[in-house]
Amino acid sequence: MFQELSATRNSPAVFRRVLILVLRVALVAAIVGGAWLVYRELPASSSDLRSQNARTTNLQIILRQTDRGGVPLNVTVNLFPIDIVAAHHEFLSEPRPGKRLEDFLKERMKGRSPVTTQLDKQGQGSVVLPPGSWWLIAKLPGDEELEWRLPVTVAGSKQVVELTSQNAYTRSRTF
Repeated sequence: MFQELSATRNSPAVFRRVLILVLRVALVAAIVGGAWLVYRELPASSSDLRSQNARTTNLQIILRQTDRGGVPLNVTVNLFPIDIVAAHHEFLSEPRPGKRLEDFLKERMKGRSPVTTQLDKQGQGSVVLPPGSWWLIAKLPGDEELEWRLPVTVAGSKQVVELTSQNAYTRSRTF
């Protein structure tokens, strides 16, 4: 009978010890998990950047056009790592109190930056991009305005994209 009484007195102590052990393990797991989440968000190391530069693609952009009547070309080409128009619509469709569009786009781009180039008088330009999916957006002003929104999959060392009236997203006339 004495042993039964002492066993019931020790059972809260055993339970307490087991509970403390479980809480210690949970604390260590939470600290390791938090450190891993921070580690994943750190910027790339310089060796990672060097290896990425070795895998870049020279993207040549050529504007094939009809006669523009001697009007000089003034075409800015923007390349985005996401569909910027779709991301803008997504931002506007759902309320995001306290979040600016710039912050939302930066979050969606996951550290990648947009690239801009200007086409020369012959309608040619080039940029160096890392491999992946990009969206090309360009607008040719004039009496007949052409706009391009093209998905571009960048791979290899050199690639050519032609902008024509056939692959233009919109064509509009000004009066």
